[in-house]
Amino acid sequence: MRTLLATLLGVALVTAAAPAFAHVVEVTTVVSLADVEDQETLTAAIHAAVNEAMEGAVAFKPTLVTLTRVNVIGERLYVRLLMADTGGEEMLRDLVVEPTSRACRTP
Repeated sequence: MRTLLATLLGVALVTAAAPAFAHVVEVTTVVSLADVEDQETLTAAIHAAVNEAMEGAVAFKPTLVTLTRVNVIGERLYVRLLMADTGGEEMLRDLVVEPTSRACRTP
């Protein structure tokens, strides 16, 4: 009886201590500049590329999408995006280091 009780207690503790899942992904997508004639066309092409990356590149629904870098190489615009779900957003907030004293601050 004690063994059964100890086993059930152990299973309950392991189940209760399951880690939370967080998804954070950085995706690079490309926009062709050959057909871009004006700002409106460029904006529409970037929106389409971001939506395609959100639907096709990740297996979760992002709640945060941030542009991290843009490069123009030839006739292509390379757009790098950081995507995270709710758990990933919380994790990223926890990773932000705030200086706690004057010694940690940079001039």
